[in-house]
Amino acid sequence: MSISAFGNPQQATAEETGHADAAQASPATEPTDSSAAAGGESQRDISAEIAAEHRRLAGSGPHPDRSFSAYRSTALRHPTHGLVRADPEEIELVSPAFGHSDVLAHENDLTIQHAGEPLGERIRVTGRVLDGDGRPVRHQLVEVWQANAAGRYVHKRDQHPAPLDSNFTGVGRVITNENGEYSLTTIKPGAYPWRNHRNAWRPAHIHFSLFGDAFTARLVTQMYFPGDPLFALDPIYQSIADPAARERLVARYDHDLTSPEWSLGYRWDIVLTGPTATRMEQESDDE
Repeated sequence: MSISAFGNPQQATAEETGHADAAQASPATEPTDSSAAAGGESQRDISAEIAAEHRRLAGSGPHPDRSFSAYRSTALRHPTHGLVRADPEEIELVSPAFGHSDVLAHENDLTIQHAGEPLGERIRVTGRVLDGDGRPVRHQLVEVWQANAAGRYVHKRDQHPAPLDSNFTGVGRVITNENGEYSLTTIKPGAYPWRNHRNAWRPAHIHFSLFGDAFTARLVTQMYFPGDPLFALDPIYQSIADPAARERLVARYDHDLTSPEWSLGYRWDIVLTGPTATRMEQESDDE
């Protein structure tokens, strides 16, 4: 759970919501051809470390250990002091507020926000938000952000030399209906390099943020796509030692959701609590 202080995801994309991931994706200022990168640990080194960490963390549960060493940035993100607990009621007095009427129906379609159509594979993502007992979570604000089809975020710190798409900003939002269902239309994001180690690439993914009844109850997670060959190599995905918990982050391809000659369909449910809960980023991930 983390605290958010933005009210308009359209504005928040560059400065807030995409910040952490874009920073991870970034700092490439020269071509990211790994063969040209000098030094650095190899994927083989990182994969061996992931395997050792999985042995160390066997049976530890669905949430990753803060010190999952193969994910190098965690060393810089560890909190060095105890968390400062804020008074939720006090924060509500000054934080942004939204009503259901503030979220427009078309905001769940990331492909129609500009004059032209974005490049890439059009997809539809739908699913349910559930509590630990399988009950629908109604009227839940769900926000998403993602890279474009070339694997680049609209963010000033993302200097990956893949092209930007003037017809794709990569942010949207929707409110779940009475059955806890949401639906999004977007473009399948591309994989992108990051400098955790030499030849490090992140699997394609979409970030999800869910608010509870207050802005002090924000949950953030990532949805992945089935069959991605980068799963085994990615220290962020692999920081979850429990294979079943990792699998719950992967959407399921659903041919019944596809539209002929238009889009492919994926289904992904988000479970907020209980033993089958979807893994959410922890407070320490924001440090």
